Amino acid sequence: MPETKVLIADDHTVVRAGLRNALEALSNFKIVQEVGNGTELMNALANTSIDLLLMDASMPEFEPISAVRKIKAEYPKIKILIVSAYDDESYVLGLLRAGANGYHMKDQPLSDLQLATQRIMNGDRWISGNLIDRLINRRTPTAQLSNTPWLTPRQRELLRLISQGVDNRNIALTLDLSVKTVENHLTALYRVLGVDSRLKALNYVLRHPELLASSGQEMADSNPKETAEALTILIVDDNARYRQQLGRLIGKIYPSSVVYEAESIAEALSLSKQVQPQLAFIDVFLNDEDGIQFARKLKTTSPLTHIVIISAYPDREFRKQAQSAGVIAFLDKKDLDKESMRQIIEDALQ
Repeated sequence: MPETKVLIADDHTVVRAGLRNALEALSNFKIVQEVGNGTELMNALANTSIDLLLMDASMPEFEPISAVRKIKAEYPKIKILIVSAYDDESYVLGLLRAGANGYHMKDQPLSDLQLATQRIMNGDRWISGNLIDRLINRRTPTAQLSNTPWLTPRQRELLRLISQGVDNRNIALTLDLSVKTVENHLTALYRVLGVDSRLKALNYVLRHPELLASSGQEMADSNPKETAEALTILIVDDNARYRQQLGRLIGKIYPSSVVYEAESIAEALSLSKQVQPQLAFIDVFLNDEDGIQFARKLKTTSPLTHIVIISAYPDREFRKQAQSAGVIAFLDKKDLDKESMRQIIEDALQ
């Protein structure tokens, strides 16, 4: 049997050692090189002939989906096995659709890894057994919305403010309502959710973050259109009026989108961990917080999210920092029009 030359890419030395030991136990596998980040990986591929790439999808200086596509385009004969700790179904499917030949969970036995590499080199595909049920039963954002109570825009806004810990008096100030009117709205909201207190409402929304989402159709207030798939979008900006404006623009282009809003990093991180948005728009300045730093955190908690940094101050240094954070675009808020937004959404869906 011909020798299989293997390149291992993982930023953890201990993990690389475990992978190396597992494959060295197979007589026809030879580890020719190990790397620890995206730049090293691409350099190694350009200078080393290999048959199999064992690759962690979460490394420094690395964007996994585009990297897999690039590798498959430039080195079509190389087999790629993703070895990851992430078990999110959208993450798995995204990498398999990009061209990976298999996806193996790091917590599975080394004997399974050995079998995975042999199967892939024989021309088969591989998915760790514990992922199969999740992929079969995966739900789209649209399905999630259909299984939860329908809320009016006002009720969603109330729920969002409750989840931020805002009291009735400040809710009234924010929404320009009387405290009594807020209390009446909350009573109606509790009835819809089937709860009888603010705490229970908060617990409910923590279990069902999709309640906070608006459909793109609703944001646009236009005629329904059929689209191929739902698109989950997160808008992070401390200006509520701008979030609504951007949401309406998105809805006009993609009415079946599911739009979440957040005004702070803490709120956005909580949402992103639960809904794993496909596309996020993040302002550079979030009150006293750094939007670009948040973009880096988001790439860790939701690796498949495409990130667009938006700013009213398109400074060159901000643009440079955003690019290093792995964003797909840095846009001036004043230049966000229908055509540029359409292009961004199309890129995110590919």
